Amino acid sequence: MPMKRCEHGHYYEPEKNSSCPACGISGLDIDETKPKRDQPPPLPPDIDESSTRPRDDRGRDDAPTVGVVRKKLKIDPVVGWLVCIEGEERGRDYRIRSEKNFIGRSERMDICIKGDDAISREKHASISFNPRKSTFRIQPGESRGLVYLNDEEADFPTEIKPYDIIEIGQTKLMFVPFCGEHFEWK
Repeated sequence: MPMKRCEHGHYYEPEKNSSCPACGISGLDIDETKPKRDQPPPLPPDIDESSTRPRDDRGRDDAPTVGVVRKKLKIDPVVGWLVCIEGEERGRDYRIRSEKNFIGRSERMDICIKGDDAISREKHASISFNPRKSTFRIQPGESRGLVYLNDEEADFPTEIKPYDIIEIGQTKLMFVPFCGEHFEWK
């Protein structure tokens, strides 16, 4: 059956709808929706209303997140570096910390690469150090821009080795590890 056009220009299928669903039903007066109960149901007598609430700041939503290594060692140690070998920041080094490090142009990023507008402000990529295996990985972030490792696209978490070349935007970075087979923070 062919589509039908209502007086307001909307098309609809008359075999599915008796009138235009986009226009709604004229003259229909629907009362305000009301809750089934005026109050929430009472708690069982053996459960205290505050039983699931934290007793101090340890469980607050707005408390800062602390990485496992930082919490264990009481410091946030350097585990490696990225050294800019080509681009606006040529000659500059960027510290890599344990666990995940976000890369972008914004100063809110763990690794802030200024001057390259081909790099997204936030989360263009991330580089991570796994303290349990002493391995480093690069992975793309939430950016449209690509990440290259030794001239190959890194489109999933990819392990990186000493002196690998990472290309982000128009910037080339050399990876220099500190932690690995010769040293680890304890």
